[in-house]
Amino acid sequence: MGDEAKGRGDAPPGAAPPGADWKPRLEELERRRAVARGMGGEERLARQHAAGKLDARARLARLFDPGSFREIGTLVGGAAQPPSPADGFVAGQGEIEGRPALAGAEDVTVQGGSIGLAGADKRTRLTELAGQEQVPLVFLLEGGGHRMTNALEPHGRTPNDLQGLASLSGRVPMACGVLGASAGHGALAAPLMDYVVMSRGASLFTAGPVLVRAATGEDVTKEALGGPDVQVATSGVAHDVEDDDAAVIDRLRRFLHYLPGSAFDAPPERVGPDAGERLLDDVLERVPADSRRPYSMRDWLPSLCDEGSVFELQAGYGASLVTAFAFLGGRSVAIVANDPSVRAGSLDVPAAEKGARFLELAGAYHLPVVFLADNPGVLAGSRAEASGILRASARMFAAQHRLASPKLHVTLRKAFGFGSSVMGMNPFDGQTISLAWPGVSLGAMPAQAGGRAAKVEAETQAELAAREALGPWSVAHGMGFDEVIDPRETRNALLAALRLGASRAGRAKEPVARVGVLP
Repeated sequence: MGDEAKGRGDAPPGAAPPGADWKPRLEELERRRAVARGMGGEERLARQHAAGKLDARARLARLFDPGSFREIGTLVGGAAQPPSPADGFVAGQGEIEGRPALAGAEDVTVQGGSIGLAGADKRTRLTELAGQEQVPLVFLLEGGGHRMTNALEPHGRTPNDLQGLASLSGRVPMACGVLGASAGHGALAAPLMDYVVMSRGASLFTAGPVLVRAATGEDVTKEALGGPDVQVATSGVAHDVEDDDAAVIDRLRRFLHYLPGSAFDAPPERVGPDAGERLLDDVLERVPADSRRPYSMRDWLPSLCDEGSVFELQAGYGASLVTAFAFLGGRSVAIVANDPSVRAGSLDVPAAEKGARFLELAGAYHLPVVFLADNPGVLAGSRAEASGILRASARMFAAQHRLASPKLHVTLRKAFGFGSSVMGMNPFDGQTISLAWPGVSLGAMPAQAGGRAAKVEAETQAELAAREALGPWSVAHGMGFDEVIDPRETRNALLAALRLGASRAGRAKEPVARVGVLP
């Protein structure tokens, strides 16, 4: 009987049960985990929640699909005295709409969300993993930048997350939520990422009011220094603003919905009953034939795309240009469209800068780009010239010219001068399709204003007007457009062009090589 018991692995009488020697180690692990999960303590967490904010772990739970978050670096900061739970930065992996992703959230309840040396290593580790595993990366910011006490700890030269973010650009999608005051090193992460959303009441700046006052004597609030009115509406550093933490995080999830997991993947597709061909029966009523009459591109665009799929970025900045993701025929596309209800659709510096950056983003992840041109050109005038309109519009032109993904162009009613070039109208410039509606007005500049500026005679003025009235017919005659279409056929023509370019999606993908300096 004794030999049989030994064969079964039974403990002899009086001996500790199997695995008992692990108990103190596991208890210590759980104790340290509990310290990390406790974050800054009940009092600080209660203040965070009372302010209507989610804590760092709740923010990550909202970002990732339910139950998919797995933390890394949980015990970072645990050996400090006193302990610095997760060193103020909670990080890990999970799934977003079933696809793997990485994320980190600054924990303002732990030393103000400041970046300690160990936390900095964790941030860098996230960028390393995102590039290595080719998955999206999300940062949720609310912190004071580098921790002052770092200077008291000996440390050598180490890589940092800003270097990692710069290297990831164009390789994996990166998104950032600013959910409180974010300053210094942490704030610098935001403009290095593809998409930035702020919550109302959040702020983003290189240095906060106290440092600004000490350095310059300026007395300014956080909101006036770097709130959404500054960073979203004026500077364009951040793209959009939402009411609270949950809305910001939901918007970040939706942004990633339109992009592949990395530049090594094809753009996503979405199968739905609304993805088929159809005539745009309402377009003739919604878009006036007279190019001098405005209409809202933002109101009309949803009828062109698959139902409920239009996702505009930076609507409040450079508003004469619409930059949006959408699905067309189930395929993810980027849309760049003039809005004639804002300055007749002309491009100013914010619009052109927004367009250039959006085109680089779309091109980096191989999205087909749909250009919908309806503008009188780039904005003219002394203020526009002083603001650098020539360079800004040249940047947008260069960005569209460099696109390696399919380009689909439609001139709707008018496109004059450089306003046509930046919208991808130049013939034989890599377009998969170039289309025009009947009656469009084209030329170096509007004939009436251009004739007056050139002081031409009445007979020449009449010839210029007649030439402008020919619109697409003369351009189509020389193959400047592939086809002139009935406006109601626009969706179907674009779907056909997407099918023509679909073979590119089956080829091996890799990051887009960037050669040359943008203007």
